[in-house]
Amino acid sequence: MSRKTGKFSDQCFISTNLGERDKIQASMPEKLSAVFNDLDSKKVGSSVEDVAERLMDMIYKGGLGAGDRLPPERDLAKTLGVSRPTLRAGIRSLSTIGILRSRQGAGTFVAANSESPMLGGLPLRMFLGLHEFTTEEISEARMMLEVTIVGLAAERADSENLKIISKEAAGMSASLSDQSKYVTHEMRFHQAVAAASHNRVLIALMNMLLAIVYGSDDTTQGGEADADRERSAERHQRVYRALRGHDIEGAQNAMHDLLETRHGKKE
Repeated sequence: MSRKTGKFSDQCFISTNLGERDKIQASMPEKLSAVFNDLDSKKVGSSVEDVAERLMDMIYKGGLGAGDRLPPERDLAKTLGVSRPTLRAGIRSLSTIGILRSRQGAGTFVAANSESPMLGGLPLRMFLGLHEFTTEEISEARMMLEVTIVGLAAERADSENLKIISKEAAGMSASLSDQSKYVTHEMRFHQAVAAASHNRVLIALMNMLLAIVYGSDDTTQGGEADADRERSAERHQRVYRALRGHDIEGAQNAMHDLLETRHGKKE
């Protein structure tokens, strides 16, 4: 059963607006029209998570760059086949982790730092290829950076930040038997923690490190056992609880423990 939003379900919204989609795309600038044509047609869904994934496709696969403005909300909702409240929630989730920026009266724009966290992107691959960082170097840098970030997040996180972090922690717990989904929620959890620091430089640096850590097939398709994911999910919940209580030291200790365990330095 589709989730209701207002008087109509998103599923009904999809079926009644297919005819308008072509008209809207025809009226768009060539670049934006091409973006929609390139979207993965298999990714059709009406949940907030589905919308966020399709918006990510627009940005990272469709060629929208830093500073580009998304189409008006009404047109974008019809083109994606979702209701406007669902679209707003998807945009809000990406704004929270620093990928989109909404400007009062001007619209929604791709944030200036959105190119850095692109998974598998050419600039990032070139950067890694040139420097040939070791796993140990990446792990050490992540430990130093993220423990600092989580301390700032504990101090500065607002209710919207905490809502997103809680949602991703819950998503991890709900997908213990699905490695790919689990890793997606895990990455978004750490992106949301970085966003809660409210420091754009740290957010960009953290997103780049996360792209390195989560960008390999080994991460998304590995053979980690359900029990290991369950223990990891609980460690992430510890981080969230400390953030919710604005406990700076507790959050840093919880993150340190999580990362030590992840990188095999602690049983």
